[in-house]
Amino acid sequence: MRVRVATTVLGITAALLVVSACSTDTSGTKPDTAASARSGKPADAAQQAAPLTSAALEARLLDESDLGSGYLRKPERPTQHNDVTVIGCPALSELGGDAATGGTLTFPHRAKATFTYGGSSSELSEELYSDGSNKLSDGIGQIFDAMTGCPTYQVVAGGTPIGIASQKLPAPCDLGDEQWSQLLTFSAGGRSTVVKQTAIREGSLLLIVSGSPALVDRHLDKALTKATAAS
Repeated sequence: MRVRVATTVLGITAALLVVSACSTDTSGTKPDTAASARSGKPADAAQQAAPLTSAALEARLLDESDLGSGYLRKPERPTQHNDVTVIGCPALSELGGDAATGGTLTFPHRAKATFTYGGSSSELSEELYSDGSNKLSDGIGQIFDAMTGCPTYQVVAGGTPIGIASQKLPAPCDLGDEQWSQLLTFSAGGRSTVVKQTAIREGSLLLIVSGSPALVDRHLDKALTKATAAS
């Protein structure tokens, strides 16, 4: 049961972006100032950067050589479209059941890799998306707005009820242009799994790192550095 629950957990975290953004900057600075400073280009240029292709995103994912010993990449499974029901969060229900399974992150350019660590049940998942910066922000924001009033709720996916509790965490404000982070606790079959999720948008790229809290903290900076490196 533990393996099944863990697999389900990492399958749905892509859309569970009930995360705590950094404090809003009221100084009038444009949101892509961080990317602009690193690239040496004006903020408008950073905002309007052309989206990366899925092939380009794939090349920017972390691999075993980046992570170090003990990591093994898992084969990607075909997407399953199980019936999903959200209980206890009307705002999320209005978005449709797919919102709880990653169905709303339908950006055209994407890449994903999931790793196990040390032969245990610990996992690390990295997802990259690319689109216009406003589209990326709006896509995450729609789910964020729906989830802010739902600290606990339940998802029934493929007949399996999963209880979900979220805890907002301080977002890493020194990374990227927009940041979100949270701790999720998934409960099913008498067992619980804790997953940390951090999302960072820089320009036209969105990075989401999910998994064991210690692994997310260890590899987040490295993932963003590789994902945003110049070709």
